[in-house]
Amino acid sequence: MAKFKDIQLLRTTYLRGPSVWTYRPVLEVWLDLGELEDYPSNKLAGFNERLTAWLPDLIEHHCGVGERGGFIQRLEGGTWCGHVLEHIIIELLNLAGMPAEFGQTREISQRGIYRMVFRCPEETVARTALAYGHRLIMAAINDESFDLKAAVKAIKTEINDRYLGPSTGCIVDAAGERRIPHIRLNDGNLVQLGYGAAQRRIWTAESDQTSAIAEGIAQDKDFTKRLLAACGVPVPEGQIVNSPEEAWEVAQDIGFPVTVKPSDGNHARGVTLDLRDEADIKAAFALAQPEGSDVIVERFIDGTEHRILVVGGKVVAACRGETVSVAGNGKSTVRELVAVVNQDPRRGPEQEYPLDWINLEAPAVKLELKRQNVTPDTIPAQGASVLLQRNGNMAIDCTDEVHPEVAYMATLAAKIVGLDIAGMDMILQDVSRPMKEQGGAILEVNAGPGLLMHLKPTSGAPRPVGMAIADHLFPRTEEGTAAGRIPLVGIAGTRNNGFTARLVGWLLQLSGKLTGVASSEGMFLSNRQTQKTNTANWAGAHRLLTNRLAQAAVIQTTARSILEEGLAYDRCLVGVVTDMDGFEQLPDHDVHEQSQMTRVMRTQIDVVLDEGAGVLNADIEQVADLARLCDGEVLFYSMQADSPVVAAHRSESEGRAVFVRGNQVILATGAAERVLGTLDALSLPGGLRPDTPALLAAIAAAWSMDIAPDLIVAGIKTFDYTPAAAATAA
Repeated sequence: MAKFKDIQLLRTTYLRGPSVWTYRPVLEVWLDLGELEDYPSNKLAGFNERLTAWLPDLIEHHCGVGERGGFIQRLEGGTWCGHVLEHIIIELLNLAGMPAEFGQTREISQRGIYRMVFRCPEETVARTALAYGHRLIMAAINDESFDLKAAVKAIKTEINDRYLGPSTGCIVDAAGERRIPHIRLNDGNLVQLGYGAAQRRIWTAESDQTSAIAEGIAQDKDFTKRLLAACGVPVPEGQIVNSPEEAWEVAQDIGFPVTVKPSDGNHARGVTLDLRDEADIKAAFALAQPEGSDVIVERFIDGTEHRILVVGGKVVAACRGETVSVAGNGKSTVRELVAVVNQDPRRGPEQEYPLDWINLEAPAVKLELKRQNVTPDTIPAQGASVLLQRNGNMAIDCTDEVHPEVAYMATLAAKIVGLDIAGMDMILQDVSRPMKEQGGAILEVNAGPGLLMHLKPTSGAPRPVGMAIADHLFPRTEEGTAAGRIPLVGIAGTRNNGFTARLVGWLLQLSGKLTGVASSEGMFLSNRQTQKTNTANWAGAHRLLTNRLAQAAVIQTTARSILEEGLAYDRCLVGVVTDMDGFEQLPDHDVHEQSQMTRVMRTQIDVVLDEGAGVLNADIEQVADLARLCDGEVLFYSMQADSPVVAAHRSESEGRAVFVRGNQVILATGAAERVLGTLDALSLPGGLRPDTPALLAAIAAAWSMDIAPDLIVAGIKTFDYTPAAAATAA
C-alpha cells in the first residue's frame, strides 16, 4: 500500500509551570497531520490491530469516555492521529516506569493542525518520549517494524539519567503532599523546597541544616569511633593501618576475627568481614585501600548488620541485612546459580532496585569465593551453600522491633556527631534487645544516608521516611499554615502593570517584609533596582523565588509568557488580572479573538490559594467573570461607584471592593465603606498622579493581604517611583 507521509512536528514548547493546560509541567507539540487529516483511525487498514498488539495496555486508558477501554472505543469509532499519538506517548512513559495520565489534543483554527500536550516533569524525557511515540505511530500507520523494547529502554535510560534519585524524590513527593513547592536547582539532586526566605534545600538525604563539620566527622570513620567511644557509645576496637603487613600485625594484636574496611568509604564498598587468615587479611587490605583515604582493621562483632535512620533526633525507620548465598544442586555452576539469583525482580543496576545484582567480578565477591576455595565455574554439591556476600543487603524492615535502648544509642550517636539526618550502621544479634546486653556496637555514622531500603524493603512495610524529613525541615504547626511559602502576588495583564507590581512590592516592604519584585521595569529588592532588563517572565520569577532574602514576592507576567513558558510558581497568595488586552499580538498561538484571552488569563486566577484572593478589574466584564474560577476570596476594583459587578458582589457575599466615587477612593466591605483618601491626596512624591486603575489594583492587592489602610496611604505618598524608561536610561 502507499505510504503516508510523516506527521510533521511543527514546534515543541516545554511549559515548566501552570499554563492554559494544567497546573504541572507539560510538553506542548504542534502537529500537522497532512493527508492523515482525512484518515481517522478507523480508516487506516490494520492500524488499530498493529497498535494494540504493540501496546495492549492501551485498554487501561479511559480517555474522554471515562471507563476502562474508553480509548479503544475511540480508536474503533475513529479518532484522529494527533489524539492517538498523545495516548501512545503516555503509554510509552508508563512502560518506562513513569506513571503518566494527563494529555490533551485540540485542533486549532487551521485545518489539520493540532496542539497536543502531555504531562512530564522533565523536558528531555518528554522530548525522548515524543520522538519514539512519533516513530511508533508512523510505523503502525505504514505497517512497518518497530522495536518497542529499544524504545522503552531509551526512555527509561533518560528517566534514570534525568529524574531525581529515590532518596531525593521521596522527600520532594512528601513535600508535595503538604503542598510545599519545590524547585530543582541543578541537573542532579539539589532541590529547593519552598520559596524565597521560607525555603530549605536538600541534596539526597542531606539538608541545609546538615553541618559540614558533622559530615566531615562522619566521613572519618576512625575519628567517629573515637568520638563515640569517649561518650560511652559501644564501638568495635580498631586501628588505622598503612600496609598489608601492618594490617596483619594489628589483627593479631586485636584478636581474631577482624574486619578490614576503608576509613571513609560508603555503600559497604571495600568492606570484608570475619577474617582470620594472614592471606585473607592482606587481600582485604588491597580491596579496601582504593575505596578510602585510609584502611581500618577492627574487631569483628558477630551479629547482623542493621541500619537505623535518625531524623531530627528520632528513629524513624530501621532495617536489617542478610547474607547472600547460593545452594548447590550438583549440576549448575556458581555462575549459573548466581544468574538465577539476579533474576530476582528486587535486584537491578539502577537506584530504584533495593538490591544490587551479584557481580562475580566484584573484588569483594571474588575474595569471598577464594576464602571458600570456590570459583565461578565450580559446581557445588547438592545442598552445599556458597556464600557470596556478607554485607550490603540491608532491606528487611524491622522498625517496629527496635528496642528503646537501641533507639537511644542511635539518636545519641547522631547528636554526638552533629547530624540532623543520619544512618547508623549497627551490628546486633537482635534489634529488639538492649544493645549492651548483646554486645552490639555502632560501626558507622552516615551523613546523607540512602533511603531506598526503607522505601522498598524486600520484606516488611515501607516507611514514610520522606515525610519524616519533610516534617523535620518544615515542622507542622496549626492547621492551615502554608509551610515553605512566602506572600506571593502574581499580576497578569498589560495596563501599567509594571507600576502596579512595584507599588504592591513597596507596600509589602513597608509592612515589614523584605520584598522582591520581578516586573517589566526590572528586578527590585527592597525597592532597589537589581536588574534593569524586563523580568516579567519565567526566568525573572525563578530568580526571585530562589533568593533567600525575599520574604515576599511580586511577580508580573504576560499572556505570551503564560503561553510559552507557564508560570514559575505553583500557587500564589494573591492573583491580579487587570485586563484581557493583547490578543492581536498572539496569532502565533492561535489566539485570534478577544474571547480566547479568557483561557490564557484565567491561569493567574486558577493558581490562587484557598486562603488567598483574586483581585479583578470589575470594569471589564471578561475579567470580572474570572471570579467564578477563584478558590480564594475575590476583591473587585472599579472606576465606577455604581458598578453593577461591585454592587452585586457587595450585596451577595459581603465582598470587598475598591472603587472611585467622585474624587475619593473607597474601601468597601459589604455595606460598610471607608474613605481611603482623595485621588489628589493619593499621589506620589512630587505630586505625580499615577494611572488610577493601576493604583486601584495595587490598593486592592495590598488590602487583600490585610495591609492596614493607613499604611497603604503612607506607602503611596512615599513611593519613590521612576518609570522604566528613565530607569533604563540612568
